[in-house]
Amino acid sequence: MIVATFNVNSVRSRLHILERWLKINAPDLLFMQETKTQDEFFPEIAFHEFGYRSYFHGGKSYNGVAVLVKNCVDDVDVSFGFDDGEFDTRVMTLRHKNFTVLNTYVPQGKSIDSPDFVVKKEFLARVKNIIEREKKGLFLWLGDLNVAPEPEDVNHPEAKRNHVCFCDEIREIFRETKKSLVDVLRLFDKNSCVYTFYDYRVKDAVNRNIGWRIDHMLASQKLADMAEWCKPDIEPRKWERPSDHVPLTAGFRL
Repeated sequence: MIVATFNVNSVRSRLHILERWLKINAPDLLFMQETKTQDEFFPEIAFHEFGYRSYFHGGKSYNGVAVLVKNCVDDVDVSFGFDDGEFDTRVMTLRHKNFTVLNTYVPQGKSIDSPDFVVKKEFLARVKNIIEREKKGLFLWLGDLNVAPEPEDVNHPEAKRNHVCFCDEIREIFRETKKSLVDVLRLFDKNSCVYTFYDYRVKDAVNRNIGWRIDHMLASQKLADMAEWCKPDIEPRKWERPSDHVPLTAGFRL
């Protein structure tokens, strides 16, 4: 089973990227964040022509989560939002036979003195509750999680100590949230300077490798034992009109 996560930063604006990338990589499941489109405008027909069916929930110009499921993959059940129904355009759960995937677009938080930072921390507390329920099974938490866990996950960490995606407080909360899960990428790539986000505002960020690792795949131990590989794909970031994130893909022996 090949599983991918990709913050597309507008699914309609990135349709040309997705068509090209899907033809090359053909994952069984592609989870997306920041689709930025109302449901009636989601390009469902286009993805069907690419060989996928779509499950999606979004809003105008912001947030939005979705998954593309290869047509040959069956027995899929998809739901949106937390149990209390909040943040429903940032959260989706897919259940396929014996494994579960939680796809989230964690709030960025704006600044450490912003009310949005409180919202971010509350969001992670809700995720932790889900993990506690699911951690003994085949479970995967993925998406744009908006936290760089370690100094090697961000360029020039000393300059970002007060950033909402890297400050000590959010890193500790994130560490506690995911403590029973395994960082799938780090099973296969222990190198620093491996990033999944390259800011548009940074000149020549890709070629200079100035980025952040804020997109993750975190698996229960049982599922991590089935992982065969995991890697980010920087190439789509070099294509015309790219997302500022790159896809992260893993293969599992299920």
